[in-house]
Amino acid sequence: MGVLIRPIITEKMTAESELYNRYGFLVDPKANKIQIKDAVEATYGVSVKKVRTMNYGPTRKSRYTKTGIQHGKTNATKKAIVDVVEGDMIDFYSNL
Repeated sequence: MGVLIRPIITEKMTAESELYNRYGFLVDPKANKIQIKDAVEATYGVSVKKVRTMNYGPTRKSRYTKTGIQHGKTNATKKAIVDVVEGDMIDFYSNL
């Protein structure tokens, strides 16, 4: 499995990419900033200026059913916000 899992395509990240040249990715939780930078540069052919990461823990949920209380949780994730050098651009929709 690679370092980059998938890009984050939301209204907020689209606005960030248009105004500030920042792109969001879901990445492998064990990846560091250098690995993320190298993966983005190799995949999209752009120059990365800065990488910021955020770790999100699992969300725990409980629900009540006929058989009793069911406990569950979502997976822990890591997000990376990548600043690209002025003039470079990533087009997520060209590969559709």
